[in-house]
Amino acid sequence: MIQENFNLKAFNTFGINAQTKYFAQFNHINQLEEIVSSEIGQKNELLILGGGSNLLFTQNFNGLVLKNDLKGIEVIDENEASIWVKCAAGENWHQFVLFCIQNNYAGLENLSLIPGNVGASPMQNIGAYGVEVKDLITKVSAWHIRDKKMVHFNATACEFGYRESVFKRQFKNQFVICEVVFKLHKKANFNTTYGAIEKELEKMGVQELSIKAVSDAVINIRSSKLPNPLELGNAGSFFKNPVVSNEKAAEILVNYADAPHYPQKDGSEKLAAGWLIEKCGWKGFVRNNHGVHKLQALVLVNYGGATGNEIWQLSEDIIQSVQQKFGIELEREVNII
Repeated sequence: MIQENFNLKAFNTFGINAQTKYFAQFNHINQLEEIVSSEIGQKNELLILGGGSNLLFTQNFNGLVLKNDLKGIEVIDENEASIWVKCAAGENWHQFVLFCIQNNYAGLENLSLIPGNVGASPMQNIGAYGVEVKDLITKVSAWHIRDKKMVHFNATACEFGYRESVFKRQFKNQFVICEVVFKLHKKANFNTTYGAIEKELEKMGVQELSIKAVSDAVINIRSSKLPNPLELGNAGSFFKNPVVSNEKAAEILVNYADAPHYPQKDGSEKLAAGWLIEKCGWKGFVRNNHGVHKLQALVLVNYGGATGNEIWQLSEDIIQSVQQKFGIELEREVNII
């Protein structure tokens, strides 16, 4: 059940050649408890692995990596307007979104083609094209590693923020997310104003809007800009879009009238990290066997054989460059191990 000196290259989308001292997979809570309660589980640091799409190994892991393979999708409640769907953490995120679209459950269509597994969605509060999962999640069931018991969190208890939650902050490495309940809609409330969705729908010749059409548009846009991790090692967006004061945004707009900026409810402004990085000249940059993607400056890529440290150093250089040019400090979205 527990393997020793295990190579994680196939288990992280960056394709980093990192080793872990111990490795185990679980597809049932009893199995998880058995592994964690074992001598190896008790004596070693644990790292819970989902789809491996949001982390960068800069070194070997001297502990026990636990691969979450919990599976299952189930409708647990519904009324005239809504439907509640429970999904196990080990399910592939995009396949879950497609399942919802096939069944005409609306709400997740803007989040199509995001890499990774369902368990990462509440941890990261994943979002794209004007939608965040915090507005759709009603419950997260997570197993407490030390107390060996299931704890249920409602949306408020998850303390969702921009690309973060309580599981990424004060409860980091304390829980294994096992199931997530989403409240979806029987009647769609389309969100097509963000990014190039409307333009893509027009290009597709869509006459009647549907959640499948929105999903297809998002898939087309993402496919045209973002490299497939199976073909080119990457972890999607490496940096968070920075949120700055209204004054800071105005200062940038004086010199760059075309700067994308999105007003927030609290009066601040969200800027596009990819645009800032591109303006600093990094788009398409190549250093040895890694670099910045030629179509999307937010994405750092491994062309084959790069180490995690090399990619981390590139991200550090980009952060310093944006800081010097704009006075804005970018924050990594990817978890560094």
